Amino acid sequence: MPAAAPTITYLDYAATAPLRPEVAAAMAAVHASADGPLGNPTGSHPPAQRARRLLEEARDEVAAFMGRDPAVIVFTSGGTEAANLAVLGVVEVALHKQGEAVVVSSAVEHPAVRESARAAELAGADIRELPVDAAGVIDTDALARALSSRTTVVALMAANNETGVVQPVADVVDAVRSRAPQAFVFSDAVQAAPWLDLAAVAGGADMVSLSAHKLGGPVGVGALAVDQRVVLGPRQHGGGQERERRSGTQDVAGAVGLATALRLVSGDRRAAAARVATLRDRLADGLVGRVEGVHRTVPPGVDVLPGHLHVCVAGVDREELLVALGREGICVSGGSSCASGALEPSHVLAAMGVDPGLAAGALRFTLGTGTTDADVDRALSVVSGAVAALRRIV
Repeated sequence: MPAAAPTITYLDYAATAPLRPEVAAAMAAVHASADGPLGNPTGSHPPAQRARRLLEEARDEVAAFMGRDPAVIVFTSGGTEAANLAVLGVVEVALHKQGEAVVVSSAVEHPAVRESARAAELAGADIRELPVDAAGVIDTDALARALSSRTTVVALMAANNETGVVQPVADVVDAVRSRAPQAFVFSDAVQAAPWLDLAAVAGGADMVSLSAHKLGGPVGVGALAVDQRVVLGPRQHGGGQERERRSGTQDVAGAVGLATALRLVSGDRRAAAARVATLRDRLADGLVGRVEGVHRTVPPGVDVLPGHLHVCVAGVDREELLVALGREGICVSGGSSCASGALEPSHVLAAMGVDPGLAAGALRFTLGTGTTDADVDRALSVVSGAVAALRRIV
C-alpha cells in the first residue's frame, strides 16, 4: 500500500507563489465568455477586438502598478526574457552604433542578468561586475569608479532573490545620471514587486521588470517597462508586436492574470507585509533558538523583503536537508530556483563573503500571503527534527 502523501507546508514563494483563485477565475473568464471565442489581438473582427481590449486594459493596470505610462509596458514570457531584452537589447544597439558597449552589474544579480551579461561579452561588450558588502548591498563607491562615458547599461536588482536584501536603486540611478548620463539603468524587480512600491523603489530606472508567478499570477507572463528614451534591439523577430520590441502573439489570458494579481497585491500590500514579516521573524527566532548552529545570513538592521529568511545551518549538507524536509512536505529551497535545482554553490553568498563550509548548509525560506502560524509551527518542528537526525547520522 503506497505511503500517504505528506502534509504540504509551502515556504517557497520566491520560487513561485501559488496561483491565487481570483487570478484563475479571471483567466478562465477570458476564454469562457459569452461574447464568443478569443481572437488574435492584431485582427480586426469582433473576437480580435475583444482580445485587444482585454490586452490593453491589462497593460493599463500593469502600468499603473509600476507608475509608468501604458505605452512603455512590454509584455514578455517572464522575468528572464525581460532581463535578456533589457540587457542585450541595449547592448545590441550600442555595438551597432558605437562599436562598443559596457555592461555594469552587481555580483549578486539573478542568473537571468548574469547570463545576459556573459552573452553580451561574447558579442563584444565589456563587463564590469561590482562587489557587495557582507550584507549583499552594492558598493556604491565601486559603482562610481566603474561609470564612464562608455557605460551602456547598469543592472541592479531591486531586491535579491536569495536573501531578500533591498538594493539602493534610487542612489544608483542618481549616480548614473550624474556620471554617465548616456547610460540606461535596468532594475530586476521580480522579487520586490509583491512587497514594495515599484514607483518609489525603482521609479527612476529606465527599465524595470516583473514576473506574474512571483505575485500569485500565472507562470509564463511578465512585463518590462522601457522608458521612451531607450532604443532596444528585439530578441525575437516576427510580426512586430509590442511596438516592435517583442514579436509574437500576446498571451491575452496571461496578461489578464498578471493584471489581476497586481490588483490583488496593491489592495493588501501593507497589511500583508506586516503580517508576513511577523511570521518570518518568529520563524527566524525559532530556528535560532531551537537548532544549534543556525546563522541568519543577513546582518541585523539591513532592509530585507518581508517574506525572505535566509539561514545557513552549520555542519549540515543542504541537499540532504532539502531531501529530508521534502519527505515531510516542507517546501523550501537552497538558493536561487534558477540554479540547477538550487543546489549549485551560491554566487550570492560567495560575493557576500560567507564561509563556503557554512554556505553548504544554506536554506531559503520565503513566506507569502497564504502562510499561516500553523505553517511556521510545523516548519520549526520538522526542521529541528531533520537537522538533529542528519547530525546523528554524521
